[in-house]
Amino acid sequence: QVQLVESGGGLVQPGGSLTLSCTTSGFRFRNYFMRWYRQTPGKERELVALISFAGTNTRYSDSVKGRFTISRDNAKNTLYLQMNSLKPEDTAVYFCNVELGNVEVWGQGTQVTVSS
Repeated sequence: QVQLVESGGGLVQPGGSLTLSCTTSGFRFRNYFMRWYRQTPGKERELVALISFAGTNTRYSDSVKGRFTISRDNAKNTLYLQMNSLKPEDTAVYFCNVELGNVEVWGQGTQVTVSS
């Protein structure tokens, strides 16, 4: 079955960096756009970044533009999110996402906490 498994979250000080990974299986990864979202309690899930099939096109939310980089390794069926210059407001659970036709598939999420 289709699976998305995020990893790499943790506690980091403001200004620090983290790299999230999303390992996928059960679908042809190279054929789909991939997305990273984040969510904090009481708020809607926010689209952070997306990447095209081959990784040649990317888009970012204004809140992370210039600090985060989305990338993918189609040989490893893995999605990444490099996060630099982290701020306390980046604290959230981060999810990877794929839309397979009319079905949205989510991972379980990984917690990122930015705090001194």
